[in-house]
Amino acid sequence: MSTPPAGDRALTRAPAPGRDTPDPEDWARLLRTGQGGAMHPGALHRLVTRTTALLHGAQRQERLDSGSAAEAGALLVEAHFTDPDLLARAIGLLHAGEPQDPRGAELAGAFAAGWAAALRERTLQEQEAIRLAADTARREAERALRESEARFRALFESAAIGIGIGDVHGTILAANKALQDIFGARPEDMQGRRVNDLVHPEDTPGVWEAYEELVSGKREHFSFDKPYYRQDGEVVWTHLTVSLIRDDEGVPVYQVAMLEDITDRYRLQERLRHQATHDPLTGLPNRSAFFERLEAVFESPEPGARFGLCYVDLDGFKVVNDSLGHEMGDQLLAAVALRLEAALRPLGHLVARLGGDEFVVLLEDCRGEQEAVAAAKTVLAALAKPVPIDGHRLAIGASVGVLERPVAATTPMAAVRAADLTLYRAKEEGRGRWTLFDPQRNARAVSRYAVSVRMPVALDRGEFFIDYQPLCDLADGSLSAVEALVRWRHPQLGVLGLDEFIGTAEETGLIMPLGRWVLEQACGQAADWHRRFGDRAPQINVNLAVRQVRNAGLVADIDRILRSSGLDPKRLQLEITESAVVGPEDESLRALHSLVDMGVSLAIDDFGTGWSNLAYLRDLPVSNLKIAGSFVSDLKDSGREHVLGWRIVGGLVSLAHTLGLTVTAEGVENADHAERLRSMGCDRAQGWHFGRPARPEEIVRRIIESDRT
Repeated sequence: MSTPPAGDRALTRAPAPGRDTPDPEDWARLLRTGQGGAMHPGALHRLVTRTTALLHGAQRQERLDSGSAAEAGALLVEAHFTDPDLLARAIGLLHAGEPQDPRGAELAGAFAAGWAAALRERTLQEQEAIRLAADTARREAERALRESEARFRALFESAAIGIGIGDVHGTILAANKALQDIFGARPEDMQGRRVNDLVHPEDTPGVWEAYEELVSGKREHFSFDKPYYRQDGEVVWTHLTVSLIRDDEGVPVYQVAMLEDITDRYRLQERLRHQATHDPLTGLPNRSAFFERLEAVFESPEPGARFGLCYVDLDGFKVVNDSLGHEMGDQLLAAVALRLEAALRPLGHLVARLGGDEFVVLLEDCRGEQEAVAAAKTVLAALAKPVPIDGHRLAIGASVGVLERPVAATTPMAAVRAADLTLYRAKEEGRGRWTLFDPQRNARAVSRYAVSVRMPVALDRGEFFIDYQPLCDLADGSLSAVEALVRWRHPQLGVLGLDEFIGTAEETGLIMPLGRWVLEQACGQAADWHRRFGDRAPQINVNLAVRQVRNAGLVADIDRILRSSGLDPKRLQLEITESAVVGPEDESLRALHSLVDMGVSLAIDDFGTGWSNLAYLRDLPVSNLKIAGSFVSDLKDSGREHVLGWRIVGGLVSLAHTLGLTVTAEGVENADHAERLRSMGCDRAQGWHFGRPARPEEIVRRIIESDRT
């Protein structure tokens, strides 16, 4: 047996009749194997010493001291020795004395009674503590809930912003004072009302789409500026924010709407917007508003969409302004604006003042030249009678330039320039009349002006640039070539297209340096694409003017350009018109054969619009025919002409293939035409359906995208 600790040995030296119960070593071992394993050794030693002393002391008395034995049991409970199994083993140790000695049983009973009483008291105390804690927690929760509800109620009722609570079915359950004031309503007018009853005609569809997503749980909140009708019928503008409230399981149960009255701010913004977009003298939309509406026409036009412009200039206004004064002139302008607005607004046309005595009428979704001319006649009729001002009867007339075109055929700035030039033709032809836009006369007028004023120095000043229009294979829609189209960023006239200056450039001889520059830029760009993308890079098509084709230095120029750019001649196709070659003995024909011998390919551009001497096709070293865009773009209406037009196109395709040539159709604007051309066997197509003329980086983007598909 091992030697007991010093304290335990002290117990064994205490005098006792008979055998000590319990044995100190067994008692110490019992407690160590119970809760004592988790106790500090010093604390366990003190517990063993104290309980052993109490038990021995109780047994030494003449009559068993049950109180000391019970205290020993209570001490064990106090030290967390509450395991019933430990109690059973402790009682077993206390019974281990002389069997005939009844004091062992009494000692065990007293110990067990003390242990049980202490355990019961401890349990009651713990239960009471739990009850008190639960009661305190409940009271605190109730107090917090009352305070929270009070704070919410105070916030809800006194908030400066309107707050409404509704269920997910759209029934308003509560509305605070601010919300009632916004609607000019009483509580009973709001509570129980349906949210859907608050629809306003100016609501955007997005408001109610967002609302349906919110109440169905697809979104948590949304915000909009939204108008409502007050109870008195007035409109109030609000900034609306609606949030969804879910229950503990995440199911939508409530919606909370917060409305801020922004009517004053909205009206101020509207006034500022109106001032920014309307002429202060006449109240008509100003130049800025007109161009905004005009540009909107060009943003996403429907196929075949058309528009019209009536450019109006008053006849004799300067005489009135100079003779009767600016104030009288201002009154006259205001009166003219009223007449134009009254005559044209019911027709759905926009009337704007551009400045001075110039006005413009915009016809969106125009149905043809007849409608545009009718608008011009309406302008003249509105101004036919004298205008009475301060005792004067002022006779005032107008000249009108009329433009009516497909949206796809021009740009906003080009349209305004064309209408302006047409107006001045009307003035030149006698005033008091309307004149219809003439594309040929307009192009000549723009070209003459541009060339005479600016073109000689435009190249040196870097005002020209090149856009590239895609040519796509009809078989699979892939990008196979691009056509280089020169543009002029004129400092006064804006961006001019090829047709607006190239004719006069040819007449003056300026086409030679310009054409050479275009070739250099286009070949350099094509070589760069080929270095970056290899065979995926598109072929480059460059137009040659008649003067270029007939220039003796053409072959040398192109050879030099190809060498300096590093472009493979096979990646260059030159487009010539039918009129560039007069006959088989023409010197230019030999130059074309020399270019083909170098590896450059040739195409006949706008085939079918020139003399079209088919016999010369045998002698021309061309490999491609480009059917003029007018053939395809005019094939819109049904009827005999429509059928005949497609037969002509089909015949041109068959003719080209018979001669071993490939065919490219120009002016393809929709998928139906593209599919019909493909079914005819047409090889390539270009037009807005396949892509508008674009900057080089857009072509790069298309090449990269084609690699991903």
